[in-house]
Amino acid sequence: MASEGASAIGHASSWGYACFLTVNATSVWGGIFPFLPLEFQTVEVTLVFFLAQAVAFGGAFLASMLGSYYFPYGARRMLVSLSAILLFLGSACLIAAMYVASATLLLVGAGGVLLGVGCAGMFMLWQRYFASLDARQGNFRLIVGTAIAPFIYFALYLVPIALTAFLVPLIFVPLCGLCVALSVREMNFEQPMFEDVPRQHPRVYRQAVADYWRSALCVGSLAFASGVIRGVALLHEEISSLVNSASMLGALLSAVVLLVLWHRMSFRFGLISVFRVAYPLLITGFLLLPFCGPIYLNAFAAVAYMVFSLVQMLMMMQCAQVSRDRGINPVFIYGFFGAVAYILQSLGFLFGWASDLVVPTGSQWLYFVAIIASYGLGLTLLVSTGTLVRPLVTKGAVTMDPIEFVSLAAAPSKAEARPVPASSHESGEVASGLPNAPAAAVADSAPVKRRRRRASASEDAGAIRDRLSKQCLVLQERYGLSMREAEVMELIARGNSMAAIADRLVISENTVRTHAKHIYTKLDIHRRQELLDMLSELGD
Repeated sequence: MASEGASAIGHASSWGYACFLTVNATSVWGGIFPFLPLEFQTVEVTLVFFLAQAVAFGGAFLASMLGSYYFPYGARRMLVSLSAILLFLGSACLIAAMYVASATLLLVGAGGVLLGVGCAGMFMLWQRYFASLDARQGNFRLIVGTAIAPFIYFALYLVPIALTAFLVPLIFVPLCGLCVALSVREMNFEQPMFEDVPRQHPRVYRQAVADYWRSALCVGSLAFASGVIRGVALLHEEISSLVNSASMLGALLSAVVLLVLWHRMSFRFGLISVFRVAYPLLITGFLLLPFCGPIYLNAFAAVAYMVFSLVQMLMMMQCAQVSRDRGINPVFIYGFFGAVAYILQSLGFLFGWASDLVVPTGSQWLYFVAIIASYGLGLTLLVSTGTLVRPLVTKGAVTMDPIEFVSLAAAPSKAEARPVPASSHESGEVASGLPNAPAAAVADSAPVKRRRRRASASEDAGAIRDRLSKQCLVLQERYGLSMREAEVMELIARGNSMAAIADRLVISENTVRTHAKHIYTKLDIHRRQELLDMLSELGD
């Protein structure tokens, strides 16, 4: 654990992602500029910037999602330098707006567009990088980078504002670009998620959207709430850096808590579960909004952004896991989540800002805001639980493909540290170990009652159905296999062919082979028969 932590803390990816989050917090989130003079931050300037940035940011995610589906090789060749240049030009426009009074709003709008597209591009690059790593390493570096970012951000307050405004484009943006470039060199582009051509098997992508639109809606609802409260605070309270500072503090607390829990135990949860926990806090905050003063307004805005900073980190982890488990383009799934979240955040901001114009009499506009925001959160809770359409899961089931954290304190297997070659003789060994099984063998692992295929092999994932599933569960815990790897392992043990497993899990055969190689590497075996021998040695 100590060596792993030291490696992550000293790795370029953790520091590069921390620098990017710092750049993001200095100009984008909350629509405020904590390191620019207060006299420059008028309502008009902030509003123009936020709207321009929000439209560009959400639009970039949507465009990335569609582009990765129709032009997958273009998404693979995303340019690091282009994103860094856009960030630099966006920051330069904001600085120039302070000195060119006749074109202030024009420059601020241009800066918002450039920063929105540039930040979206950087998020895509980092998401793609973390998804390319195994779950343990990728999540650990992501969390460490998130924990480092607040220290860099708050250290900027020790520097004079006049100097800080120039530090971001001249120091932090190039440093972030350099770290991304160094990290990208480590990526293995021969993984199924990068080689995948979505239009060759659109059913896999339709299934992913069908399975995760509820999770994306939960993230979007939290984003909408943060946008509403920020829009209200923008026009009715003095603009300050409280929201950005609270967001960074929330990122630090979230990262520390996750690392502590991850070190002590193994656990898993989904974004829907996070929304259910955050729901009582946010809806109570909105209902109290009309009855409390300006101090409460700023405090609630800070809490809302703290919650969203946690969800933003978990959203990256969830999307990375979907890419690994299903072998789909990481830009597609992250673009889908990001488009839903950030477009809804922009709509929330517009609603919060325009609420006073809709209901201008006295303080009634706060009642209006509280009712609409609470209604939106409640409707999302109803949809996410499945009771509005149909039950989401059956009794005893877990959330669809939750984010997994296998305890860092657990000793990895002796084969776990051995790198898995992208293409080697093991491919042939794995293939030879998975012969085409007869229909009876396939039926053994499939439900008797015909129903819609699910991308998770198990509505009762982790449940013990028979002796074989119990043995597979033991191997999963002993060798640190993910839920998806355990599902594939059980299907292999039951004699299913590559095609049968791919059809059941709604993934490509190439993705099945990759999972099989990872399983065999962790177990330090080479053939299906060796897997059966290991299972039989476990007994009952």
